[in-house]
Formats: sequence, structure tokens, C-alpha cells
Amino acid sequence: MTNMRPPSKNILLKVVILGDGNVGKSCLMNRFVSNYFDANSFHTIGVEFLNKDIQVDQERYTLQIWDTAGQERFRALRTPFYRGTDICLLTYAINDRLSFRALASWRDEFLRYYDVNPDHFPFVVVGTKNDLPPAQREVTAEEVSQWCQEHHITAYIETSAKTSENVATAFALAVQQWRKLERSTERELRAQGHDTIDLMKSVNLNANRNRFCCAGLGRPTAATMQDDDDYPN
Repeated sequence: MTNMRPPSKNILLKVVILGDGNVGKSCLMNRFVSNYFDANSFHTIGVEFLNKDIQVDQERYTLQIWDTAGQERFRALRTPFYRGTDICLLTYAINDRLSFRALASWRDEFLRYYDVNPDHFPFVVVGTKNDLPPAQREVTAEEVSQWCQEHHITAYIETSAKTSENVATAFALAVQQWRKLERSTERELRAQGHDTIDLMKSVNLNANRNRFCCAGLGRPTAATMQDDDDYPN
């Protein structure tokens, strides 16, 4: 196998976070990238992304993490950015059964707009708000594990952006799933007698944040903000 990976460059992976509004996608991203948590932040309009450099299993990566709006009215804004995705995080809140039930539709939407083989693509299911009291839990770990098995997803983790529990672990797990599938594909190609060239994507990014918002919408008004007791988008 010919390895043309630049030794001094990071491997660039595009990570898309999907899930219903108010499950805490922005909080998850901001906690991971900036170690910052704001329970009263605004809903995401369209999409936005942040970059984060990490090391997983002696490999250096730059994760380009895309936070998408969960509301149906923003579908036309978010779906074009599914193309080129390396990893997809499917998120739900442990205190919101409807957000869990929506995981299948989010997975289907992603596959509809980005034509990949779901059995060879790293989906990771991420439960949010794991800091909430047990009495508020509406979704059990057992039923999520069962759902993952039914959809051939091998990675599932619960997190809390508020306390930072398992946040970094979730993204490391996602990278490991991507690497595992990549190596599996390489082995299959070699078994079929094909030469494989490891052209790992590298990046040298200067700007850490870009936003893509609907023209004329600007920031949401106070009426679109979540209650203090809830996590935002």
C-alpha cells in the first residue's frame, strides 16, 4: 500500500451533528471545542461550524464540526452541507422521547441527501443531558442500544454538555469508528486484489468559525429562545 500521508499535517474529518431542536447540539459542540456551556444560547439558524484539533490513538485530526438547525423550516439550509461528511452524530435528549423517536428520520434524511452505504458509514448515537435527575429520563439506555442494533450502528454514548461528562469521549469514539471502517474498507480492497492509496485529507485552517445563516433572518428574537430549564439547540 502506498502511503502518501503528509507526516506534519492533521487528518481532516467533517463531522455533522443532527437531531431535533433543543436536544443540545450547539451545547455539545461548544463544550467540546471551547469548553464553554451556556444553557440560554440561541437556536442555530441554518448551520455553523467549529474546528477542533485532537489526537486519537497516536493520530492527529482536525475535526470540522457542523452544527445544524433542528427545525423543519431550515431543512433547505442544512441538507446541502451533508455532502462530504465523514462522520454523523445522531443526537437525542434522554428526557425527550420524541427526539429519540426522530433519530430514524434524521438518519433517513442524511442518507437521502448524501448517498452513502449506511453499513459502511460511521453513525454515532449520542444521548445528551445525562446530568438530569433519573426521574426526568424518558429514554433508557437499553432501548437505545436495541435501536442501534436494528440500524447496524455500533457506537452509542450518553453525554452532558453541562458537566462535560463523556463529551470528549464521544468525539474520540466517533473518530475511532471512522478509522475502523476505513481500515475495513482497505482490507476488502486488498482482498480483491486492488492497490489502495492512502491519501489522507490534511488541513491548515486559519479561521476557527464560520456561520451560514438565512439572509435577512439574523439572530432569533427572545421569543425563539428556550426556557432556562432547557438546553438550547
